Amino acid sequence: MNKIYPTAEAALDGLLFDGMTLMAGGFGLCGIPENAIAALHAAGTQDLTVISNNCGVDGFGLGVLLDAKQIKKMVSSYVGENKEFERQFLAGELELEFNPQGTLAERIRAGGAGIPGFFTKTGVGTVIAEGKEHREFDGETYIMETGLKADVSIVKAWKADPQGNLMFRKTARNFNPMMATAGKVTIAEVEEIVELGALDPDQIHTPGIFVQRLIQGNFEKRIEQRTVREKETA
Repeated sequence: MNKIYPTAEAALDGLLFDGMTLMAGGFGLCGIPENAIAALHAAGTQDLTVISNNCGVDGFGLGVLLDAKQIKKMVSSYVGENKEFERQFLAGELELEFNPQGTLAERIRAGGAGIPGFFTKTGVGTVIAEGKEHREFDGETYIMETGLKADVSIVKAWKADPQGNLMFRKTARNFNPMMATAGKVTIAEVEEIVELGALDPDQIHTPGIFVQRLIQGNFEKRIEQRTVREKETA
């Protein structure tokens, strides 16, 4: 099975439909699948439910899909860097399923592992717990959260081999490995595709069985917030 596709557009071909659920890796702008997001924008797919820690920033990352009104609902944790997100949400144009960050990560991991639900103390007594099943364990109250799955997962990795085995680099690992397991189809875009056998098996973060399509992308790697200090003078 040849998993390598020439472009993000080719990798997404035949998978997109209006109303689909999409998982997109990344944390802020770190480790985001830039090429797949651009291809989704160009395809014009509408009414997306997007599962991602955040929604990029204004004009970049998932923010371009938000600007184009292609996203109907976000399942997220942190949304503070996008003014258009705030505007759409407050105007009633965008649905939001808000999650504590650890809960979101575990919901994705559970979905990929075939676990339909789990109990957590996080969110008990807050609006997060409203409408959810409560249960007591060892004298403590927990709420039930459900696993998350997607029609397509788009992730970004550092290196891959032709079988789709993936290595992530440092903090760009973030949500990507768990999302790769939770999509019916997973598309990985990588900085480098190496020969089969070139990756140390002990260093593979995501086995290729979870990856159906693979592209080698070009990445801008924009900095989300650039902070500098004044030059010290003698």
